[in-house]
Amino acid sequence: AQIRYSIPEELTRGAFVGNIAKDLGTDVAKLAAANLQVLSDSDSQYFSVNVNTGVIMVSERIDREQLCGQNPRCFLHLKLAIENPVEFYRIEVEILDINDNPPEFPSEEVSLRIYELASLGARFPIQPAQDPDVGTNTLQTYHLSANDNFNLNVKARTDGGKFPELVLERALDREFRAFHYLVLTAEDGGSPPQSSKIRITIQVLDANDNHPVFDRPSYGARLVENSPLGTLVVKLNATDVDEGPNGDIRYSLSSHNSAALRQIFAIDEQTGEIRVQGNLDFEEATVYEIEVEAKDMGSPTMEEHCSVVVEITDVNDNAPEVILTSFSSTLSEDALPGTVVAVIHVRDRDSGEQGKVLCHVSPDLPFQLRKDYEHQYSLLTSTRLDREHVAYYNVTISASDLGNPPLSRHTILPITVIDVNDNAPQFEQASYEVLVAENNPVGSVLVTVSAADPDSEQNSRLSYSILRAGGTDPGLDPTRYLSIHPTNGQVTAKFPFDYEQTTYLQFHVEVSDGGSPALRNRTLVHVFVVDQNDNAPRVHFPRAGEDSAAQFRISPSIVPPALITKVVAIDADSGRNAWLSYHLVEATDLGLFSVALRSGEVRIMRALQETDASAHELLVVVRDAGEPPLSTAVTLVVLVEEKGPEALQGSEARAADGGGLPTITLYLIVSLVLISTVSLVGLAALGVRCL
Repeated sequence: AQIRYSIPEELTRGAFVGNIAKDLGTDVAKLAAANLQVLSDSDSQYFSVNVNTGVIMVSERIDREQLCGQNPRCFLHLKLAIENPVEFYRIEVEILDINDNPPEFPSEEVSLRIYELASLGARFPIQPAQDPDVGTNTLQTYHLSANDNFNLNVKARTDGGKFPELVLERALDREFRAFHYLVLTAEDGGSPPQSSKIRITIQVLDANDNHPVFDRPSYGARLVENSPLGTLVVKLNATDVDEGPNGDIRYSLSSHNSAALRQIFAIDEQTGEIRVQGNLDFEEATVYEIEVEAKDMGSPTMEEHCSVVVEITDVNDNAPEVILTSFSSTLSEDALPGTVVAVIHVRDRDSGEQGKVLCHVSPDLPFQLRKDYEHQYSLLTSTRLDREHVAYYNVTISASDLGNPPLSRHTILPITVIDVNDNAPQFEQASYEVLVAENNPVGSVLVTVSAADPDSEQNSRLSYSILRAGGTDPGLDPTRYLSIHPTNGQVTAKFPFDYEQTTYLQFHVEVSDGGSPALRNRTLVHVFVVDQNDNAPRVHFPRAGEDSAAQFRISPSIVPPALITKVVAIDADSGRNAWLSYHLVEATDLGLFSVALRSGEVRIMRALQETDASAHELLVVVRDAGEPPLSTAVTLVVLVEEKGPEALQGSEARAADGGGLPTITLYLIVSLVLISTVSLVGLAALGVRCL
């Protein structure tokens, strides 16, 4: 959409230009909410917009002559940008001329020397007045003061310029009047009109009575821009019927020509050849009108003037220009496809097809160009971005014209993708298994868990924690026994482990990143406590005090290898540390008794003799298979009963009670029950830990 306004130049700041809300047919509140912005194609911001009223106002002094020079129409182009959704409107403001400049002559006085025999109808150019205004406000006419010899002729050029000429209408007579004093007035068409004057002093000279004459009143030529220096434009030809110096002609560029034109063209005063001596640029000027004068060498000199119109043909010598109207060098990775990254204005100073520009970006990038209208494109995201895949883009905008061959320009836009917390931390292992020897030192590192997060900065800063166990039993909470360093993931023990109490422990470690909101992940850690040989065997049967021995009685007629007793011991350790062996290390008679290595059975090895002692002391050592091994000793006293009637009666009494279980058998049963009970309790405790 395009809106046009017209305002006069030189308005004061704050002057009303137009109501954009009214002209767009929308509500002012909507424009304010849409972040209304006014963007100018020029370097100066001549206008501003009140987002609360929708009114566009003048914000800087506007001088039409400074902006557009002598162009008949002067425009300022604006772009109106709104967001949500992004829309652009083109505003064209025409700057109307006011009559703020009077015509001005280059000097206040000019002198002419004219031969008295000058032909009637001879023309004498006067330096024209310049008026920077345009249209009716620029120079419109000249007025010559009343006199007897000269009339005024105003010559109109193809570019609209007006040049005054004095035309001799009545022959001069130097003897009658040697000097003529005239006043030339230049007047513009403003309301009211403005004017300026120049005094003309004419000195009438004697002598040379013929002026040079060109073979044509005007010449034309056509050149290609950027023509090489020295290129011939045209060769002029003028003749003078006088003889000698009065007929010798010299060519020169008229003082009417601007200084810029004199830098581009030069004329050979002898041959009349006009050649190129500067740069011809179609974009600067498409037509040059050269004023040439031919003077003879008489005294006084006589001259004639002609015009040379040089048309310039355009060539494709300007590459397109890419101008960033709006650009954001950072872009969040969660930006939706279609997000506007930059607004680009393109232009080419050439004309026709050579001035048409096409833009494109590489199809391998997640960006695309959208043509908003002629000469403007928007750079948009075409797909979703992933900073962890590509964190930085150099987007090359390629602009090419339609010339032959085409010219192009490449502009690189650096775009940094800003991270968002879209990746949860990942542990290196789904679970960890740790073997820890019991009785470990307090504070020893059991395991180091490690996780990684592909996000950056705060979003990748990780923190570790041990999750508390559910339920109400504080003994099941792993944080009671363990701690973890929050940044390096080292898990340490708060207390030494005791295999006899805990053989296995599992817990969850959670890692969270520093994003907002934070993302988390978990891993499971299995801790297996390894047994150490830290428990000596304990004798459960026979029981004896620290300073006493267990006593057993045997019949003197006992038959070997009769079982006397069985030493029963258990070890709270496990595995090899609980493998027990029994050893008879001391005895009154080492050959009389034996102890089974694995079962601990104490047996008599031969028949008792009359010479054997009546009491035998045995020292039995129970040793485990740990490294180093631990052991426990028990002392047994075996008493041999006496023979005789009392002994016989004692035998009969024991025989009378033979209906019940023997004492040794009862002890053995009790020991087995105790061992089974301890094993069941241990298995139950292990099951609870695993749950």
